[in-house]
Amino acid sequence: MAVVSVRLNKEEEKILAYLSEYFHEDKSTLFKKSMYELYEDIQDIRFMEDYVNATQSRRFISAEELLE
Repeated sequence: MAVVSVRLNKEEEKILAYLSEYFHEDKSTLFKKSMYELYEDIQDIRFMEDYVNATQSRRFISAEELLE
């Protein structure tokens, strides 16, 4: 298991302490959850980019065109 050291300034330290108390989580758990959230965001962006790239050649029609 890796050990990572993080330096925080006073403001960041206060924010982390607040989040730790608010969510009843230890600080390392908050870092891990944040890391996974950011990773999930990247995966969501990739999924959407893949979808857009796959559908660029398709022509989408409007609701008005569909009802004609």
